[in-house]
Amino acid sequence: MNWIDILIAWLVTSSSLLIISQIPLGVEIDSTPKAFISAAVLGVFNTIISFFLFTLPNTLTFGIYGFFAKVLTLGLFSFVLNVIALTLAAKFVDGFRLRWGVWTAVIGGIGLALVSNFITGSLLT
Repeated sequence: MNWIDILIAWLVTSSSLLIISQIPLGVEIDSTPKAFISAAVLGVFNTIISFFLFTLPNTLTFGIYGFFAKVLTLGLFSFVLNVIALTLAAKFVDGFRLRWGVWTAVIGGIGLALVSNFITGSLLT
């Protein structure tokens, strides 16, 4: 992944966070700079969690762990990791709140995925 891809992902996530904060899902962001900071922190947490729960065990078990984690849970394992990363990012960034805690993270994670996919799909076509 090069720097342009990282920058685009950061901008898409920031924009998506701003959009879902306008929808009454319980995700609250005080300002646009807070959305950029929140997206960066979310990306860092997601990378760290994914490394320790996917990459490292896959290296040690020759890919068997990742196969079972993704296929047998129908991708829900990745979604749970995103919810955890969203919850942690909200705890570490002032001005980024999840009104109803973990439930907001679950709903916000779904909203974030939908809006991000829509924006990314719009950019690529």
